[in-house]
Amino acid sequence: MRILPFRLAVVALLASLLTACGPSIYLAQDFRSYAPKHKTIAILPAAVAIQLRPNQAKQTTPDQLLAMEKQSGMDFQEKIYSWLLRRKTQRGYTVEFQDVLQTNSRLRENNLSYADLRTRSAPELAKILGVDAVLTTNVRTSKPMSDGAAVAVGLLVGAWGATNQANITVNIHEADAGKLLWKYDYMAQGSTFSSTETVVDALMRNASKKFPYTPLKS
Repeated sequence: MRILPFRLAVVALLASLLTACGPSIYLAQDFRSYAPKHKTIAILPAAVAIQLRPNQAKQTTPDQLLAMEKQSGMDFQEKIYSWLLRRKTQRGYTVEFQDVLQTNSRLRENNLSYADLRTRSAPELAKILGVDAVLTTNVRTSKPMSDGAAVAVGLLVGAWGATNQANITVNIHEADAGKLLWKYDYMAQGSTFSSTETVVDALMRNASKKFPYTPLKS
């Protein structure tokens, strides 16, 4: 009986730690003043930064690293787009999502490379793409999650270790002034981290429930 308070304290501590590690969500207070005017959102390629360990960096050239980051960024874009399309039919989102093929085609037509996207503002990109808001994703990870990216440079995804994690932030900025309307922070690690698809599934399973463009309940 004497150890019961200690056990309760441990349980409480673990619960607080799990809560602290959970997803973080921001929604602008005046979001509902923007939502009715928004018809189409563009999903941009994710900005991926792969942080290599010293021994990995020695075996990877800068061009190979950039290729891995770009491939992973395109994979994230495609899979997030597919997720939102599926969820739209289930949850009745009030916006359409620009086809990522059209998004990427317009970016190429305006000579915007993958690296250029990080230097352009949300209003600039929204004007180029002809949309009302842009969804951007930032990923910091310690390994390539795309099998295609890894194979392209002769690396095996499974050789990157078991302690990898990815810190992911999804943002929605409106087109006129670039105001941040929604922000979702998520950390993936462990078995969730095996591929882009499993990471996006875990990310969007949570994020899509909180996606702000949902009909108001009467």
